[in-house]
Amino acid sequence: MSMMGELKFFLGLQIVQSDEGIQIQQTKYTKELLKKYKMDDAKPMKTPMHPSTTLGLDEDSPNVDSTMYREMVGSLLYLTIFRPDIMFSICICARFQVKPKEVHLQAIKRILRYLKGTANLGINFYKSQNFALLGYCDADYAGDKWERKSTSGRCHFLGRCLVSWIRKRQSTIALSTCEAEYVTAGHCLTQLLWIKHQLKDYNIYESSIPVLCDNTTTINISKNPILHSRTKHIEIKHHFIRDYVQKGTFSLVYVKIEEQLVDIFTKPLQEDRYI
Repeated sequence: MSMMGELKFFLGLQIVQSDEGIQIQQTKYTKELLKKYKMDDAKPMKTPMHPSTTLGLDEDSPNVDSTMYREMVGSLLYLTIFRPDIMFSICICARFQVKPKEVHLQAIKRILRYLKGTANLGINFYKSQNFALLGYCDADYAGDKWERKSTSGRCHFLGRCLVSWIRKRQSTIALSTCEAEYVTAGHCLTQLLWIKHQLKDYNIYESSIPVLCDNTTTINISKNPILHSRTKHIEIKHHFIRDYVQKGTFSLVYVKIEEQLVDIFTKPLQEDRYI
């Protein structure tokens, strides 16, 4: 082994260290990607996907080169390691890799145009003694227009630092908005429990972890067992939320839709939500 100096590049990641903390970005990789697909001179866009965009199979649209399309999707998926702002849009485009159409390619190019104007964005990890955990969870009910499955989004903060996030289409079809939100909250609590147990190895203990949710019905079900007679259609395994809320390990807190951070993982947003 040899000392190579301060870490600055690693697998396409740029690490910028300062007195405030560490920033991880993929600026160099992004610029190389734009140049590779001849989008480096394209006009930048302010959002990766228009709010009214609904991608489908679009049988009437012309076919495009599937090999090139898959290569573009794979390259952009690597960017989501530290660019959660494009996760929703690229995951939507990734569904059409078998038989991509011109409309899907245009959606990919819009993402590249968005990256043109935001190449310097990344994730900051600040120096701090604040190790308080905080979770956000949300679901887009029946967001998949073809299979009618809901999309879950959640993110987790350790102090001021975003440490994990996920956007995933649910495996089963939810019968109500409440069920979709309740299932998402359960997955969010599971991830926070794992982080909580990891912190114990460093003698950091969290008593009550707030989880911010914009669905009041989900919050009421977690607090009031009387309402569970109306939720038999929700799988029993998800009711562990109530147990941990009663123990005081978690507290589900209402957050306004305008302040719900994980909307970025469940739906295309207006420009003002990205600022």
